[in-house]
Amino acid sequence: MNLEEFNYHLPEERIAQNPCEERSRSRMMVVNRRTASIQHDHFYHLPSFLKNGDVLVINDSKVIPARLIGKKETGGVIDILLLSRITSETPLTQTWEVLLKPAKRVSIGTRIVFEAGCEARVIERRSDKKWLLDFAMTIPFAHFLERYGSAPLPPYIKRKKSSSHPLEDIQRYQTIYARRPGSVAAPTAGLHFSEEVLAVLKNQGIEIAPVTLHVGYGTFLPIETTSVEDHVMEAEFFQIEEASAEKINRARRIIAVGTTSARVIESAVDEQGRVNAGSAWTRLYIYPGYRFKRIQALLTNFHLPMSSLFLLVCTFAGRDLMQRAYRQAIENRYRFYSYGDCMLIL
Repeated sequence: MNLEEFNYHLPEERIAQNPCEERSRSRMMVVNRRTASIQHDHFYHLPSFLKNGDVLVINDSKVIPARLIGKKETGGVIDILLLSRITSETPLTQTWEVLLKPAKRVSIGTRIVFEAGCEARVIERRSDKKWLLDFAMTIPFAHFLERYGSAPLPPYIKRKKSSSHPLEDIQRYQTIYARRPGSVAAPTAGLHFSEEVLAVLKNQGIEIAPVTLHVGYGTFLPIETTSVEDHVMEAEFFQIEEASAEKINRARRIIAVGTTSARVIESAVDEQGRVNAGSAWTRLYIYPGYRFKRIQALLTNFHLPMSSLFLLVCTFAGRDLMQRAYRQAIENRYRFYSYGDCMLIL
């Protein structure tokens, strides 16, 4: 399949730069796969589309403040995105795999300085994009991130370069149920949930099954192959606890909250159709031709054209129906991408 078949045009003004004032007030397009019907609603009405016996599978991964601004000894500003911790010898010394920008004038041995007397040194170049940094802190690394790290917003959300960041992004680029630190991008379908909506769902008999998938930097990367089949996903760590696996396996209907939850379920299902507890790394790449094993419904945001996420929803609902739904979303001025509105596919 040619990747261009999954393209669409989105006016730049439809890309949400800030979250909805109230989480649950986001708009929600409801797409029925069986009837190919499309209706327009709001997220706070989600409970009216669910029934007793349904299980919502949520991703409880927590976004770490993974974006850091440092300076080289020459004074040049370096933008750093933490990807994964390699070693942690002490609370003050850690080695991380990172992305650096700009990277053209960075080399092995380059020293990067931060506030509070903290610094890092480049020790290895792993690829065109990935580097290893040794951090030497004057305060525990976790405290350093809390104080000086920024929300790792995707590149289509524009913010002025700064060593600090708006408090709103730290609070809002995070689900209210996030509890396991490790993501460098938010599982954005969950950003619409409020405590009030969760309470209504629970009172209605809807069970919530948390799973964990730590979203990696690959979520920012475009597919660079012409052929859909040639793309390779970055590995991401996931975990399912026994209690969640039991809820999923006895569910009348499984509603995945986000593509990350969908990939966890589909990665953990066995040949008998049961989802197993445990942890592993997944490179599951879902594109047309894939047959879903356990998911009956999907709550998701609107995704970038020609992205692995858009391919996943086209696989779940059909490319023609998704292209029609996206055209309607644009015509009806829905807000797109991470801070935008959502779609419930039934």
